[in-house]
Amino acid sequence: MTDDVTGETCQWQGWREATERALYGPGGFYRRPEGPAGHFRTSVHASPLFAGAVARLLGEVAEELGTSEVALVDVGAGRGELLTAVLAATARTDLVVRAYAVERAARPAGLDPRITWTDRLPEPGSVRGLLFANEWLDNVPVDVAEADAAGVARYVEVRADGTERLGAPVAGPDAEWLARWWPLREPGARAEIGRPRDEAWAAAVGSLAAGRAVAVDYAHVRDSRPPFGTLTGFRAGREVPPVPDGSCDVTAHVAVDACAEAGRGAAAELVTQREALHRLGVSGGRPPLSLASTDPAGYVRALASAGQAAELTARGGLGDFHWLTQKVPPATG
Repeated sequence: MTDDVTGETCQWQGWREATERALYGPGGFYRRPEGPAGHFRTSVHASPLFAGAVARLLGEVAEELGTSEVALVDVGAGRGELLTAVLAATARTDLVVRAYAVERAARPAGLDPRITWTDRLPEPGSVRGLLFANEWLDNVPVDVAEADAAGVARYVEVRADGTERLGAPVAGPDAEWLARWWPLREPGARAEIGRPRDEAWAAAVGSLAAGRAVAVDYAHVRDSRPPFGTLTGFRAGREVPPVPDGSCDVTAHVAVDACAEAGRGAAAELVTQREALHRLGVSGGRPPLSLASTDPAGYVRALASAGQAAELTARGGLGDFHWLTQKVPPATG
């Protein structure tokens, strides 16, 4: 690890602080006008079938709550693409959707005026409906720890050019989190300290008076943590080294079991996106060949839809995302 860089790159910071600046500071990656869609193909951008599934999920939540007026809170809303599509998908239903976009970037021009734009989570206990966070938690900045030659877990410090060094030993609540959720057993082993994500998710679930909170992300659980962590970068659709200079996304997979426990004690379910979307009617099955002769245009449409569904549910791709769902029942009495 070299120190032969001058200027701003000489400032050593923990990964959490450096990522916060690189993603959300002035001129940060997520402040750019092109938004996430300019760099990645998320499920939202891959197919309108995803928004259709979220619309059906919202209908389920409304039915559980016994109401036709329901809130949809999109956390990490990008440029409002998911909310826009869900509003379109529910336009011919009886649902009255109160749409809220939680995003730190500025409200995009021309966004549907029915969407309330805010840079913070709703107040505790203020939402009756569905809170949906697609690829949000992986961009909540976290510190990185590495076990030194003696096996001591130390914070990894970084400069804006991506150069790293080991810093102080991990202590306090961070050390407690590592010991419970991601113990480092060998020199050189690394982990992302997910405590800030646990706190963020607890606040998200806590905003519900009743309904469901759903987090969708690449994730892992305690029995299958990667030995060297998952910190990486993305730019223009390609994986790149994680350099916290604002030129790329800096992300890491989510310790989703820790988030689930932090979620206010709400009943939790963890499934893959493949399973979740299948339940919501998204299937990659090909249409019958007989349709090609009786309704050629319909066959082409059905074939295109099947291809999109296959992408959303593919093993080794988007289908491997984890869906963490936590239900908050209405208060009784």
